[in-house]
Amino acid sequence: MPLADLIAPDAVFPMLRASSKKQALQELAQQAGGMIGRDPREIFETLLQRERLGSTGVGNGIAIPHGKLAKLDKLVGLFARLEKPIDFESLDGQPVDLLFLLLAPEAAGADHLKALARVARMLRDPDTVEKLRATRDAKAMFTLLTATPASDAA
Repeated sequence: MPLADLIAPDAVFPMLRASSKKQALQELAQQAGGMIGRDPREIFETLLQRERLGSTGVGNGIAIPHGKLAKLDKLVGLFARLEKPIDFESLDGQPVDLLFLLLAPEAAGADHLKALARVARMLRDPDTVEKLRATRDAKAMFTLLTATPASDAA
């Protein structure tokens, strides 16, 4: 599943301001709510419920907050680079500055897991992560996020 199917150019935020994990999730929920026409509070509560199971901070300054929403018709992604890294209770204890929000329909099942795996694989690439951290340009970030590495082209 190409990331271009998950994320739109206007879903990339190169300088999101947040001073805490809660505030970052609120900001992401606010942006996502506007994009998909849903109540940001509903999205925020969904993200918080998932975080209670364990942090979505996967290490190396990256978090992939995600959740399922009723009556959502497709997978939706949003990417943000934080202005300043924040504590996200990550597995490795490192502060987070890159977040990829993934929202899925309640019945998404395997598609949700495939999308999470695709995002995680892309964000494990040190080159991509370095470039995402180096740019402040939303278009350049979108291009980096949606470029398909040769290893994934199959």
